[in-house]
Amino acid sequence: MKKKLYIISVTLILLNISSCNKDSLDLKPLDQYDLESVWNGTDASLIQSFINNIYLGLPDGFIGDRFITSSYVDETMLVFNRNTSSINQSLISPSSFHGFDNNEGSSDNYVWENAYRNIRACNVFFDNIETSSAVTAVQKDLLKGEVHFLRAYLYQMLVSVYGGVPIITKGYKLNEDYKVLRNTYAECIKFIVEECDQAVTSLPLRAAQKGRASKGAALALKSRVYLDAASDLHNSKASWAGSYAHPELVGYVSGDRTARWQSAKDAAKAVMDLGLYSLYKPDPQPGDDIAKNYADIFLLNETSEDIFVKYYLSKIGINNIARYNAPNGFHCYGGNTPIGQLVDAYEMKDGSKFSWNNPVNAAKPYLDREPRFYASILYDGAYLRPRPVDIQGSDPLGIVQTGKFEKWNSTTNKIDIIPGLDTRQSAIESWNGTYTGYYLMKFMNRSVNGQFDWQDNPWRFIRFTEILMNYAEACLELGQEEEATKYINMIRKRAGLPGVTTSGQALVESYRHERRIELAFENNRFFDIRRWMIGAQAYTDVQGIDIVYKLNTDKITTTPTYKVIPSVIARAWNPSFYFLPIKLDELNKNNKLIQNPLY
Repeated sequence: MKKKLYIISVTLILLNISSCNKDSLDLKPLDQYDLESVWNGTDASLIQSFINNIYLGLPDGFIGDRFITSSYVDETMLVFNRNTSSINQSLISPSSFHGFDNNEGSSDNYVWENAYRNIRACNVFFDNIETSSAVTAVQKDLLKGEVHFLRAYLYQMLVSVYGGVPIITKGYKLNEDYKVLRNTYAECIKFIVEECDQAVTSLPLRAAQKGRASKGAALALKSRVYLDAASDLHNSKASWAGSYAHPELVGYVSGDRTARWQSAKDAAKAVMDLGLYSLYKPDPQPGDDIAKNYADIFLLNETSEDIFVKYYLSKIGINNIARYNAPNGFHCYGGNTPIGQLVDAYEMKDGSKFSWNNPVNAAKPYLDREPRFYASILYDGAYLRPRPVDIQGSDPLGIVQTGKFEKWNSTTNKIDIIPGLDTRQSAIESWNGTYTGYYLMKFMNRSVNGQFDWQDNPWRFIRFTEILMNYAEACLELGQEEEATKYINMIRKRAGLPGVTTSGQALVESYRHERRIELAFENNRFFDIRRWMIGAQAYTDVQGIDIVYKLNTDKITTTPTYKVIPSVIARAWNPSFYFLPIKLDELNKNNKLIQNPLY
């Protein structure tokens, strides 16, 4: 309805203009400003608004029908169009692996186009800010710090999925020559680090306004960049790429890898030494609700972990995480459903591994799991929130139902199978039900009705726990196991788990497990799998769970039985997946670009 009213309003305005003096056609629009007004005017708020638009260009996980990366990796599976979805197909066929589209069916060149569009805005800023009289020298320095950070963030996003890309530092105009070579991976990392360093010199320790860049954010981004640069993928000299002639585009071809790990450690330590950030509720006491404490990290408007975040207002209606991901039996879209392998990776509350081969675990798989499980996964029998009014007659309690129920039919003297309200055979809605038997809980606010309402919790681009993880990983790679273990166990203690006691490669695996669970769905796993070069282990067929509540001999009560579904949908690793391909349109526009390996 709003769209129709908008179209009618525009039509009336155009009709009115056509009947007025022709001079009215020369009027400037009241809802937008040209660059002349921004840079040669006297209104500082226009420059700030220009920068605000660049912030808006940083993609996050609360917009659209999925997280940017979780359904491209061994965390979730998108429920829509299982056999035709570009996401699901891209995990089988290299020819379909063409980038993160912002919504199913939109541009599949989203990362490249979005990043360079906003990089151009950064460059336009630098081309004009020095001559602007709208802001003071002190204000200019602060704004330049923000835009250096934003340009670094955008290039880091590009390099993490394409390798070396063209470094553009000016705002191109019409009819200029746009044909430029890709810079090497090493050149790109050097440029991004330099951008971070320039940002650090200009930015305050804490941003004056929440959501803006700070010194801590720039140092944290530098930590992320150095960690990626030191990892296996970028130090393999593209040995996985066969006879690829340009390994310098996707990694280092020379240099000291130990020095890179030391840089990664130092960058993380620089954030820690600021003394501004800390783990949220790091020392749980007996009786504390640890699952709630963990959930609150992502629901509260602010915590001690926040380094760089994106804020929302529920009345604006952008953070639609609940609508797109809550179960279909709540009139929501299902969206990104956790896969069985991730669910099974959550430990028991005593720190032991969950196993379907353990009869106790298999009989009650959702009992006595570690606290983060309950804050992250919606499983059969979990409480979400009261059902919509039209469904409360079928379930007055708001309990998730992903199983099937046997019910005795006294008329036919046979057992009827009644699908749960949140299955793909649900009597409520079926097109959006889970295939895996699970739904997302992390980031969800139980007080928000996802069918109609929006959430206002922030998206954490970078939080302090990631920095501690980065530091621990760099220590491991430098052979400093005691120091690494100290910080791994800090995170486990906050989660109510015993510390790890492993060493050697077993400690590396313990760390990787902890990072997978702690940072689940936060847009880290996609990149971790690649930089660790463990794609073949991670990209396997999606598993799910088949739950049947078997009718007991009294023909009234039931007992749940669980059977792992070994292949809900096929997934397979291909080495070409290490990087995204540059789209043909870009190659046609710029014939100096070199395609990535194996495409």
